[in-house]
Amino acid sequence: MDADTTLVVGALFVALAVPALIAAWADQHKPVVGTLLLFGGCAMIAFAWRMAGGYSPAALPDVLYRVIGNMMG
Repeated sequence: MDADTTLVVGALFVALAVPALIAAWADQHKPVVGTLLLFGGCAMIAFAWRMAGGYSPAALPDVLYRVIGNMMG
């Protein structure tokens, strides 16, 4: 997996972690899945950041569209 795809998947994991953590907090359960998604997503983002040499905030939408375009064909 290249750095762009790793960054996008990591961001997706972090985005999915937020509702999982809120749901676990509301139901008073242990936030196991949310925590795993959050830590895994942050690790993937950090790995992609180091692998690519850093991203600027303005480049992130271009990275997202490039990954979606590569997946679409």
